[in-house]
Amino acid sequence: MKNLLTLLLVSFFLFGCNKKEEVATLSDDPLNPSLEFRPNILWLVAEDLSPVIPSFGDSTIVTPNLSRLAAEGISYDNFYSPAAVCSPARAAIITGMYPNSIGANHMRTGPWYAGRPSEEFLENRRYTSFPEDLPYYEAVPPPEVKMFTEYLRTDGYFTSNNSKEDYQFAKTMTAWDKYGSEAHWRQKNEGQPFFSVFNFGVTHESRIWAKMEDSLWIPEDLEVPVPPYLPNTEVGIRDVRRMYSNILEMDAQIGNILDQLEADGLLDSTIVFWYTDHGGPLPRQKRLLHDSGIKVPLIVRYPDKMGAGKRDNRMISFIDLAPTIMSLTGIKPPVYMDGKAFLGEHARDLEPEYVFAAADRFDEVSDQIRAVKDERYKYIKYYKQDLPMLLKVGYREQMPIMGELHRLKELGKLTPQQALWMRETKPAEELFDTWADPHEVADLSKSEEHQEILARMRSANEDFLGSFEDLGISEQEYLDYRS
Repeated sequence: MKNLLTLLLVSFFLFGCNKKEEVATLSDDPLNPSLEFRPNILWLVAEDLSPVIPSFGDSTIVTPNLSRLAAEGISYDNFYSPAAVCSPARAAIITGMYPNSIGANHMRTGPWYAGRPSEEFLENRRYTSFPEDLPYYEAVPPPEVKMFTEYLRTDGYFTSNNSKEDYQFAKTMTAWDKYGSEAHWRQKNEGQPFFSVFNFGVTHESRIWAKMEDSLWIPEDLEVPVPPYLPNTEVGIRDVRRMYSNILEMDAQIGNILDQLEADGLLDSTIVFWYTDHGGPLPRQKRLLHDSGIKVPLIVRYPDKMGAGKRDNRMISFIDLAPTIMSLTGIKPPVYMDGKAFLGEHARDLEPEYVFAAADRFDEVSDQIRAVKDERYKYIKYYKQDLPMLLKVGYREQMPIMGELHRLKELGKLTPQQALWMRETKPAEELFDTWADPHEVADLSKSEEHQEILARMRSANEDFLGSFEDLGISEQEYLDYRS
């Protein structure tokens, strides 16, 4: 009898709210459509990609599936990651918290290796170095912090993740109904709403060099735009072409999942999110707090194409994703979350003026950088000014375009824009006008006419960092503090 009672309680915990059929939303705003039913939610998450697709102004290639999503959905023009690398970014996504507020800001920690066969462990460590003076560990968020999918499961949702995790901490056993390379919404119970995630690794940084011998999905002679901070040489152009080729491959994979959703008759009962886990895969993109590292595309398609073709320019951060999904499913987000819902029943009334980002250790090299961004201006604060701007991360050094940058530096042939990233020391701070200077190569921090803006952005950064305990301290201090 005691075992039966326990089973009934567990069943209620996971599925007791499954009979709830409707979600009342409060807004008739075209950028926050109201639904009269509990939606399914599908996340399509690409890796390492800036907004370099037609829907966001880059017409280099044609992406039919993403362009269809954008035509039928809402595109978000100011969507940012609080970290420019995957593990801290995904920690923010799954918890609704800033990574440097929960000790998840160093890339990477032990859980990525946990439970792996010894051969895989050694292979991963070969390419992803870890400081020899640190023990393997995992970030430990405060006890009240949950993976947001746990709330969805409690409220009756089926949750699946196919298949990347990489949260800086080990997933909880109650986070997913199904996870791994076979996880799919098709494994849910009949009539059960779902939240399903599919990750697309073909655009990852490593695919720049790992696919060097593969055929391109674009014409060999396609002219591609090379950012001014990268070499416009044969080697540089080849790697940029590979990036665009990988985008086309990812677009086809997106189309395959959408075809499955449509074949199952679920397209118009599902809210589809497509976004990327941080900025681009190329040098001076990933790991850096310029917009090329933290600004990403987001498209949200509603059932029946509600809000089709509209654009939203509000300032939105990854920390807002967890509360937003909860809000769309009718669940009130917990107060501990740093993020606020930007859609659904519990959408925020007050829009933030700024988004914030941080960079600390990357594999074997450590840094400490903080950034604040409003709609137009970016402020970057460097705390370790004695370090070079370019820190040699072994993983990134495998990219041919990185070797090309080093070669040009040795020959004294770097352009002024390229040389900025190759400086031997860092400035104390930088200020950029991202409207006039989208590549952030013209520092305005010494400009007399921008001193008021600089002071405002500097103050915003200080106020933000003063609002919580920033755990971007040395990791040994963090481990001592935690113990």
